[in-house]
Amino acid sequence: ELSQGSAAAPSAEEGGISEEEEEEGEKEKEKEKEKEREKLPPVPSASTAAAGGLEEGAKNQFSTFSNFITTINQKKEGIGNRNSPAQLVTPNIKNGRDLPPLCLDVRQKQRLSLDALPQELKAPFPPEPSLPIRTKTVKDFQDDVEKSKASGDWKAVHYFYSTTFDSFLEINAAFKKDTNSPFNTIEDSGIDAKFVNVVYDALLNTPQDVQKSVLKGIINGLLQEWTGPRTKDDLRAYCILLQNPQFSNTSTYVIYAHLLRQIAALTEADHHFLVHWSKKISQRRFKQVVDRLLQFISLRLFPAKPEEFPPMVKCTWWIPSATKVLALFNAANSLISPPIISYTDFYNSTLDHIDLMEEYHNWQCYGNSHRFSFCQYPFIISIAAKKVIIQRDSEQQMISIARQSLVDKVSRRQKPDMNMLFLNVKVRRTHLVSDSLDELARKRADLKKKLKVTFVGEAGLDMGGLTKEWFLLLIRQIFHPDYGMFTYHKDSHCHWFSSFKCDNYSEFRLVGALMGLAVYNSITLDIRFPPCCYKKLLSPPIVPCDHNTVVGICGVTLDDLFQIMPELAHGLSELLSYEGNVEEDFYSTFQVFQEEFGVIKSYNLKPNGDKIPVTNRNRKEYVQLYVDFLLNKSIYKQFAAFYYGFHSVCASYALLLLRPEEVEILVCGSPELDMSALQRSTQYEGYQKTDLTIRYFWDVVLGFSLDLQKKLLHFATGSDRVPVGGMADLNFKISKSETSTNWLPVAHTCFNQLCLPPYKNKKELKQKLIIGISNAEGFGLE
Repeated sequence: ELSQGSAAAPSAEEGGISEEEEEEGEKEKEKEKEKEREKLPPVPSASTAAAGGLEEGAKNQFSTFSNFITTINQKKEGIGNRNSPAQLVTPNIKNGRDLPPLCLDVRQKQRLSLDALPQELKAPFPPEPSLPIRTKTVKDFQDDVEKSKASGDWKAVHYFYSTTFDSFLEINAAFKKDTNSPFNTIEDSGIDAKFVNVVYDALLNTPQDVQKSVLKGIINGLLQEWTGPRTKDDLRAYCILLQNPQFSNTSTYVIYAHLLRQIAALTEADHHFLVHWSKKISQRRFKQVVDRLLQFISLRLFPAKPEEFPPMVKCTWWIPSATKVLALFNAANSLISPPIISYTDFYNSTLDHIDLMEEYHNWQCYGNSHRFSFCQYPFIISIAAKKVIIQRDSEQQMISIARQSLVDKVSRRQKPDMNMLFLNVKVRRTHLVSDSLDELARKRADLKKKLKVTFVGEAGLDMGGLTKEWFLLLIRQIFHPDYGMFTYHKDSHCHWFSSFKCDNYSEFRLVGALMGLAVYNSITLDIRFPPCCYKKLLSPPIVPCDHNTVVGICGVTLDDLFQIMPELAHGLSELLSYEGNVEEDFYSTFQVFQEEFGVIKSYNLKPNGDKIPVTNRNRKEYVQLYVDFLLNKSIYKQFAAFYYGFHSVCASYALLLLRPEEVEILVCGSPELDMSALQRSTQYEGYQKTDLTIRYFWDVVLGFSLDLQKKLLHFATGSDRVPVGGMADLNFKISKSETSTNWLPVAHTCFNQLCLPPYKNKKELKQKLIIGISNAEGFGLE
């Protein structure tokens, strides 16, 4: 046991060694003990506990917990004193978030050195120690708790908690479903989840000394179990300890941090088991563990009471360890369809307030090396924070490209022109698509400059509003069914790429470039692509250098097809579950048919597919090949052009941070309109929010249909979509117009501003507002 001292040596008179030899022997033992202790994690001593906020007086829930740590340290007096807390942390840390060495390779080195020995010198690993016999059931425990509550005598419950959590062996003895079974597969952790839940639910309602005994036992367990290869019982204990609700209290964070550190330092194989076992935890408990980890990271970054924790420089490994453990739960969540909790539940909004660009640049410079960055774990970064990173990265690229254009102009001794700093697109409304295609093709080198749009024959100056209008009208025309580029599926209310073959796919490249320009210029578009499209758009997220590399191909399933063609997907699903003879009843082959311009064409899903019948045995292969044909192969050239168009504008390492769902939100914004939220965030100029006209306005708007509300948003802002940050990000303003009440409302879409005359009654305001927002195409100058 780690806390035991050395045994006393026999004296010289008893036939032992001399005093000089005894002293030398003691020194050798001390050196060996020091080597062993170097493999251990920093132990929270009494003074460390004080620094960690564990001695905050009576007002702290675990105010005297340092006494237990002191007791453990006193056991070590026989083998010498430990280093001071300041020496427990790896010195000379250059970066505040560097993760100190965690002895990751100790076990591997021991195994390798053992394998190198001759066969006759090898000794087998010691077998796992047998577990103590514990017979208490859930019913027994619940009865003990009820008796304790009634009598006020908590001795039986105290004994159970102090014994159960005293070591990893005891934890397994109490909570393992069958102590005689190994439970060494990923399918079954062997944990009696019901018993664990009951014990933890009762824990926070027990007296303080019971709760402290649990924490004391956890410290003993963490100290005892640090050395040697991990067993499945160790992993079970870690899985159970992570669910301890006591770790929601900041006074336990020093212990929690060491638990997380040990779990983070496990091998990849051990992490594999923890990931699969974690996905079996109930949704509520799973969410609690995730929330606890997020809270730990937030409070370490921005502590409410800094004196509660050790200085950041002395615990740089806290945040990396917690983030790595959180990554295990994110991996577990991703293994299940549908996931246990939403991917947004892993967002930590606290990170919105740190220097995100520093994190991004560190990640760009050092990648996934030992220098920690939150960008290594993008699931924890919110979509709002990712949008900030992408916007600033885009701005820096815009400035860099504009500066280079200016330098080139000056170096050729030509007079600089302000227009050279922008991507200037000049189009006619009557030839919108062709003019836009020509402009973007001609100015491909300027795509990463700030976009400015001019409509020929109109006096509007583009401060952002004309750009929004251009996007809206262009998307509306390109996605019209008569244009033939995209097919609209009424059942799923989304567009998909037309599989018709053509000689030139440049218009698909234009649509991709439009989407890229929208993200690059922070414009939201009304595009209805299925989620599968954005998954393909990130396959791969960075354009490969070799243009012969296949792009836009991703793994697709029947679920993806359901989101586009639900009726066809349902038919294929019926085929998979059909209980009769598929070959005789369906009489199908590995050949499919598609209509192109009135002509039926056939395609083989595999070589000689027209001669291979679909049977009960191969129907899964048939369905998978059919789905892959529809969503990948039949539209490959169209989607490849679309892919290259998007990435020609939006090429950025920041795309590596995004999930497909997040790309969709960045491109399309949110379709959910919350006019009450818009009312709360609206600013006024010349009006007060209590003025009669303003009250009339909101009464009318909140009573509008969804279609009219979208028209109002489009009229005032140039887009009917809500940005990533919600209605508050629109910075919507209502200004008083000193014109006659006979006039219609006027909007400045560049500034999201509505100019409203002081109409005398609600009926007049409603009538003029509906006329204005329903006839809102075109621009002019006042």
